[in-house]
Amino acid sequence: MSPRLHQLIADVQPFEGRFGMTWRISLLCALVAAVAMIYKIPEPAIGCYLIIYLMKPDASTNIVLAIGATILVTVFVALVFVLTRWTIEVPFLRLAVMALASFAFVYLGSVSKLGDLGSDMALVITFALTLVSAAPLGEVVTRGLLYAWQMVTMPMALMLCFNMVLGWKPSRLLRKTWRERVEASEQHLLRHDAASRARLQELLSEGNAEHDQRALLTRILHYVPKRTTNQLAQAIEQSYALMLAVSALPPTIAADERERLAAQCRKVAEAIAAKAVIPAPDVPTATDDAAFAAAWTALREMADPDPAWPAMPQEPFFAADALSNPDHQRFALKTTLAAMIAYIVYAGIDWQGIHTAMITCFVASLGTTGETVHKLTLRIIGCLIGAALGIGAILFVIPNLTSVGGLMILVFVGLLPAAWVASGSERISYGGVQIGLAFLLTVLQGFEPSLDMGTARDRIVGILLGNLLVYLIFTRIWPVGVVVGVRAGLSSALAGLARLANMPQGDNRARVNEAAAAVADLRHAADQLAWARYEPAALRPEPAAMRRFEAVLAEAEPLAASLFLADGADPAQAAQLKRLSQAIADAKPLAAEGTPTPDPSAPPHDPTSEHIARIENALVT
Repeated sequence: MSPRLHQLIADVQPFEGRFGMTWRISLLCALVAAVAMIYKIPEPAIGCYLIIYLMKPDASTNIVLAIGATILVTVFVALVFVLTRWTIEVPFLRLAVMALASFAFVYLGSVSKLGDLGSDMALVITFALTLVSAAPLGEVVTRGLLYAWQMVTMPMALMLCFNMVLGWKPSRLLRKTWRERVEASEQHLLRHDAASRARLQELLSEGNAEHDQRALLTRILHYVPKRTTNQLAQAIEQSYALMLAVSALPPTIAADERERLAAQCRKVAEAIAAKAVIPAPDVPTATDDAAFAAAWTALREMADPDPAWPAMPQEPFFAADALSNPDHQRFALKTTLAAMIAYIVYAGIDWQGIHTAMITCFVASLGTTGETVHKLTLRIIGCLIGAALGIGAILFVIPNLTSVGGLMILVFVGLLPAAWVASGSERISYGGVQIGLAFLLTVLQGFEPSLDMGTARDRIVGILLGNLLVYLIFTRIWPVGVVVGVRAGLSSALAGLARLANMPQGDNRARVNEAAAAVADLRHAADQLAWARYEPAALRPEPAAMRRFEAVLAEAEPLAASLFLADGADPAQAAQLKRLSQAIADAKPLAAEGTPTPDPSAPPHDPTSEHIARIENALVT
């Protein structure tokens, strides 16, 4: 079996919570489709797409997203309304307003925490402005922008209400994460094989940022009592420290000591599952091993009867390079160009049926060329699967529909496979989004069941045209190779490790945060490197460069644990790591400086220094 097929089979396997996420997405989309049909809100497929694309596992994030999207679209609809009052009768000026709105939203999403929500808002506003040409002149602005506002606020209102009733509480997901981390630590202690280490590394690479956000929302929305909220927030830190310590345990630790530590992990995991009091461990025998001691310390802190709320890192809303990095503006310009070309094509040849080309341009645009091509591959495959499901529904199901309830059942059942794929890993999730979008665009035509195969054909052609436009523009105009993403991830990770190396013992929370952020950055760099095979040959890194990046990733991976477990700050190692981070960011190889003079105070065979030296050797010409 080929590695890719093996990975695909693994990606579609069930995991805890996947079925729950699947039926929630499908049911909510069915509700959105029903409300759109009853109240005649145009393009219900876009509203359902917003649900598939934005829906997260925890209710609190979905509630915040729904409120934020509603406020954002209301503000911008009002702004665009003012602009279009003087431009709506002039097609060229209307096109300029569409392009300006598209650029503003996509750029805002690129440079801020809005992320994909910015592109979604650009899609809704721009597409709504294309609808005004079909409205009577006197009410064109009001009707078109009202459509835009309805297309966002209706599904967002339903998502908010749905998650208040049927959503997963973030406290539940935090407890699940806590238990999974402790169980993974236990398995690695007992088995100490490649599979258990891979599972531990997978959980480490998630970082803590998302879980910290859930803890904060749990506190703000008062899902659980204050003490429980504090305990869960502390557990995220302590469980990550436990995994770091277990991943760094040397093979010299005696088997009975490993089993004793694993037994305590098992007791803690059982208590978490039962929502019982976390048992305090017996004080272990004295040990000189820092990793072994740190693991026991983490387990002992989990049993704290009076946990305090930890200080959480404050991340800025805007990216540090929002104004200095031209890639943000170029990304917004390329996305807008693709969307506007799509609009001009279908408006110019008067083929409104392929308007899905413009919708696809906003959905398919991504940062690097390799990532874009990878996601385009998923989207084309997903489009064909979704279209096949939609055409099958037109032939065999829709002729028998007699009510909105029947349509809801069709949407619910038809979206189950799409939601299953979309709730999986990033490697396949975009394929699920496209399956759902193609199915919805094929089935939801107008405000009543339709058997029009021509419309289904047109919408599929539009999706493929949009994918083609994005591919041509993103690979020919200002192409951004994956090397840019790899360098950014590696530079950020090494800079974080430099800060960790310079931290004194005592501020455990800050040390855990730096270690977690560095490991997450390394994961981002590794993911970007994996997209390299999807790039055109002219952009793809040379094999030597690929090997160099792989070597740096391999040597940097153990540094987070070893620096976290260090006795104290090491300014020399911090300076080395900072220098390496800057060299990667500047895309300039290091000059060989000769063999460094050994430090007589350094311990013999220091693994941390050896890893840093090998990173430096990989970067030296």
